[in-house]
Amino acid sequence: MLQATKDIFREEGFLGFWRGNVPALLMVMPYTAIQFAVMQKLKAIVSGSSNTENHLRISPYISGSVSGCAATIGSYPFDLLRTILASQGEPKVYPNMRAALFNILETRGLRGLYAGLAPTLVEIVPYAGLQFGTYDTFRHWTMAWNQNRSRYPGLDNGVLTDVEVSLCGLAAGICAKAVCHPLDVVKKRFQVQGLQRDRRYGARVGPRAYQNIHDAIVQILRSEGSAGLYKGIVPSVVKAAPATAVTFVAFEYASKWLRS
Repeated sequence: MLQATKDIFREEGFLGFWRGNVPALLMVMPYTAIQFAVMQKLKAIVSGSSNTENHLRISPYISGSVSGCAATIGSYPFDLLRTILASQGEPKVYPNMRAALFNILETRGLRGLYAGLAPTLVEIVPYAGLQFGTYDTFRHWTMAWNQNRSRYPGLDNGVLTDVEVSLCGLAAGICAKAVCHPLDVVKKRFQVQGLQRDRRYGARVGPRAYQNIHDAIVQILRSEGSAGLYKGIVPSVVKAAPATAVTFVAFEYASKWLRS
């Protein structure tokens, strides 16, 4: 990761670290909105009430998986564009997001914007489920710990501090990403298929190099070994952990504000 950091800074300058940031923002906004909206709607449907206080407890692993799938489908083209723009390196294949969008539509049609959707959905089911499930588990553990160490056990310790919510989100992000990273590698291989980037940024993935998810995993294991499925796990965890922490802190703040 240190070598990659040096190369990016030397060849592309400080702004090189923000390559693909616009489609990333365009992806994360609808993704997060859809994810939490579907989760709340799912709880309302199960309980038969739109009132948050009346919601029945549904497994966060299930609600997280369902809402993650809905959010992925709704925001996937931006995820694809983000990956392509961030992976192309120098010289650029696409100067901007608009050029990438129109070229994909022209050469691969509308289906091209959903290249790699299948492995992404296979990844998001366990990832989102683990993310919300482990967050809920860590949250309850923290609440129980607060109750046990409190001098006044009768007090309500159900409200966690911002630091505690952040740490729970951080731990949840690490767990989910560490477990599901191999599927993320497979997803990105499908997304960059046919991208004519310079070989110094990694071996090119030819068009239709993989027939399906199973074929991609077999080929990666055969040519790169088991370590190939964990390429980039360090920067991936470094990114995902704080991002998850910030997401859950923002969600807790938004929930309190909407209930007030």
